[in-house]
Amino acid sequence: MRIHLDKIASITRNLHLGRWVTLSTTVEARDGAVIAGVIHGEKAVYNQLEDVHGRMSVLHDGDIVVGALGHRNALQGYEGVLPERVAAGDRLHLLNLGGVIGTCVSSNPGVGAPFEVEVLGQVLVFPQFGNRLGQPATIQAAALQGKPGAAPVPVVYVAGTCMNSGKTQAACALVRAFSQAGYQVGGAKLTGVSLMRDVLAMQDYGAEAILDFTDAGVACTGPTTAPQAARVIFSELAARGVDLIVAETGDGILGEYGVQAVLADPELRSWAAGYVLCANDPVGVEGGLRYLREAFGIQVDVVAGPATDNRVGIRFVQAQGLPAFNARNNPRELGELVLAKVRKIQTMGV
Repeated sequence: MRIHLDKIASITRNLHLGRWVTLSTTVEARDGAVIAGVIHGEKAVYNQLEDVHGRMSVLHDGDIVVGALGHRNALQGYEGVLPERVAAGDRLHLLNLGGVIGTCVSSNPGVGAPFEVEVLGQVLVFPQFGNRLGQPATIQAAALQGKPGAAPVPVVYVAGTCMNSGKTQAACALVRAFSQAGYQVGGAKLTGVSLMRDVLAMQDYGAEAILDFTDAGVACTGPTTAPQAARVIFSELAARGVDLIVAETGDGILGEYGVQAVLADPELRSWAAGYVLCANDPVGVEGGLRYLREAFGIQVDVVAGPATDNRVGIRFVQAQGLPAFNARNNPRELGELVLAKVRKIQTMGV
C-alpha cells in the first residue's frame, strides 16, 4: 500500500523519508520500527508533533503520521510500553512530541490523555536501486555507528534531579560561554525519549555539532542502551573536530532512562571534565549531591536550576560548600566557572 503522509516525526530523521511511502501490513513489534498511522481525536494541550527539522506542528483528527515504536517513562508526561504484538488496525498512542508510539499505561494530568494512533502498517525502504522488494524500516538502519579511533575530548555533564529542572538552560549557557571563548563545542543529549528540541537549542547557542541518542538508533533510552549510545555520540562528535562536549542527561538521575548506567560507565567517566547538577529545590540539591557522591564518587562542580532562582536557594547551595549560578540570571558566571575547571584539567593533561 502506498500512502501520502501529512506529518513526518523527527524520530524518523535518519531515514530521510519523503511524503509518499510504501507500507507493509505486517509490523515488527520492536523498538525503533517505523510505522504509519492515523491520528484520532483533537487536543488543546500536548497536541503537537516535531518534524525532522525540529519544527512543531499541531496535530488534527485524521492526520496520517509516521513515527517509531518505543516506550516512555516520564513522570511529567506519559508512561508507555512497547506492545508485544502490533498489527494494522490496532489503536496505539502517541507517547511524545518526537513521534514515539506505544501503549500508554498512565499519564500526568497536565498533558491530558494521549492521541490515539490507528496503525496502517510499517514503512518499507528500498536501499538497493532497482530492487522492488522493500525492507521493514527502523531508525537503527541508518544510525551512526561511532568512531572508535577518535581521540577523547573533555565532556561537561549536565544532570538533573528530574525533568524540567533547568538542564537544557544550563547546557545552553555553557555552550554559549565555551563558544565565545573560542572553543568548537559539541552539544549532546544522552538519555531520554526522542526529541530534537534540546540539542537544537544548544545549536542556537553556538554548538558547532549536535547529536542525540536517536542519531545512534535509539527511540527511548534505558540502562542497556544509554551507555552505548553515549559512546557513539562522543566518538562521532570528537571525530568531527569539536574541542569539548556539553552533554545533557535527559530526565533525572534516579529516573528510568539509563542516566545511572551512563554515570557508572568507566569509559564514559574517563571523558568527564566537569559535572553540573540542576535541581528544583533544596531537598533536590542535598539529595542529588549526596546520591552522586555516594553512588558514583562524583563531586559536583556547580549547582544550577530553579533551586538557584534567588538568594534563598543560592545560600542553601553555598552552605553545602558549592557555588550556585542560575543559568537564566547568571549564565556568564556559570560558564566561566565551568570553563575554568575544563582549562585546569587540560593544563594537568587529564
